[in-house]
Amino acid sequence: MNLLQTVSRHSALAAAVAGAVLGGLAAFVVSPWWWTVAAPCLLLTARGLYDLKQRRHSILRNYPLLGHLRFWMEFIRPEVRQYFGESNLDGRPFPRDLRSLVYQRAKGETAQKAFGTEWDVYRSGHEFFVTSMAPVPVPDGPMTVRVGGPDCRQPYDMPLLNISAMSFGALSAPAIQALSQGASEGGFAHDTGEGGLSSHHLVGGADLIWQIGTGYFGCRTDDGRFDEDKFAVQATHPRVKCVVLKLSQGAKPGLGGVLPGAKVNDEVARVRGVVPGRTVVSPPGHPDCATPRSLVRFVARLRELSGGKPVGIKLCVGSRLELLALCKAMLEEHSAPDFIVVDGAEGGTGAAPLEFTDSVGMPLTDGLTTLHNALVGSGLRDGIKLGASGKIVAGSDIVTRLIQGADFTNSARAMLLALGCIQAQQCHTNNCPTGVATQDPRRARALDVADKAQRVRRYQEATVRSARQIMASLGAQHPSQLHTLMLRRRLPNGLTCSYNELYEWLHEGQLLANPPFDWAVDWTQADPDTFAPVPHPPAPTYLRPPRSQHAEGA
Repeated sequence: MNLLQTVSRHSALAAAVAGAVLGGLAAFVVSPWWWTVAAPCLLLTARGLYDLKQRRHSILRNYPLLGHLRFWMEFIRPEVRQYFGESNLDGRPFPRDLRSLVYQRAKGETAQKAFGTEWDVYRSGHEFFVTSMAPVPVPDGPMTVRVGGPDCRQPYDMPLLNISAMSFGALSAPAIQALSQGASEGGFAHDTGEGGLSSHHLVGGADLIWQIGTGYFGCRTDDGRFDEDKFAVQATHPRVKCVVLKLSQGAKPGLGGVLPGAKVNDEVARVRGVVPGRTVVSPPGHPDCATPRSLVRFVARLRELSGGKPVGIKLCVGSRLELLALCKAMLEEHSAPDFIVVDGAEGGTGAAPLEFTDSVGMPLTDGLTTLHNALVGSGLRDGIKLGASGKIVAGSDIVTRLIQGADFTNSARAMLLALGCIQAQQCHTNNCPTGVATQDPRRARALDVADKAQRVRRYQEATVRSARQIMASLGAQHPSQLHTLMLRRRLPNGLTCSYNELYEWLHEGQLLANPPFDWAVDWTQADPDTFAPVPHPPAPTYLRPPRSQHAEGA
């Protein structure tokens, strides 16, 4: 390489060296004030020489000093894009329109928009409700669903929208306190997440849904197994209204929960029963629930230990065959969960591998409709209530999920936005800028519990009111009056069809009598004693649809 190329390649370093030499001479000969120029040049020279010698970053070896600009611009890119380059519709996971909706409702402002929608209503996949020519008055009073099957002695009236699972440890103490207080004042439920039942959950006075994950935090033995005695003490607390056994999470099904070590302070470790400062990784599954039958029995045991409170399960739906095996176990055991929460693959998490958040698990619409049909076809749907969670933000989201088969909904990230979250996506770093998802006391102190509790309450109240208004415009005064003809989707060919046409909907007990062809193989191979398919002979010929004349001619 010739001298000209060398100087061009290292122009920034050459300028710094020259400046340092000239500044040093000037400072020595003319005036000590020249050190104000010489000192920065000397520092840049040292940095440039280090860049040339280091071996970690190739770009710095080729472009000393100037290469740092790339890293700096990459560092501020998310903020620049969010504040200057993002439109109202293209932000992810939540566009600015939805974030603004939550902020306005949380502040008690009128969340309205002028000049019409910005969405392309003719794009493929666009969904809309079918309004009635005879809308009804908006219903007043709380809208709840009774959760509790025949074996439940303490049923609970579940509101339409509740706080979804978020653990103490993933969230700061003030954030948990604000959520609990807001839920208490608003009259809706608060899921504790799998991180244990802490004093911060209890201080607000909310109705709590205690979530038990594979780590059994709050009810674990020293070696991490389930402890019945510890569970009974916690589950019988008067503030605990329901218990939910987490099988999997939408954002990372098949993986246990992950809490980075930076968030595991002494208090979090005490609540969870783990070692402070060490990353906590829960096992992927429950050892006592390795088969459908053992899962049903374990749920029944939890219900008994809790004093007869509603006990449910939470999962991201995967194999339909596994759901049918679980249904068969419920039928044979004459026992079932009081409720099941379906968590969609679009759901949130504080920390998960990118491959899992993007590519593993079934989205909420498909998971919810599959489970609803499995329960209806098995004759079990009436005794089991369904919850839905995953990107539920607006009133339209609630109504959509009710039409698809849910009885109630849960929301996590929308509640975080109500607390003041700015979607910085730094939840896993312990550097949350708003003090919501951190255990750093200096950051957490920024969150005022009393103010944020009111924001959570106002957001939930306004969103449920919006859902009621939408139902009334469809001619329904109660969720039970909603049906699949009220929701339509635009197809790639430009036409639209209702959810009644889009999915196959089973009749009550249909799988027990005469399974439809699309379900027959899964139903036949489902076994209550294993989640794996059990080979059986092919379905009888009378279950196979006849070939069309066109196919026969071909």
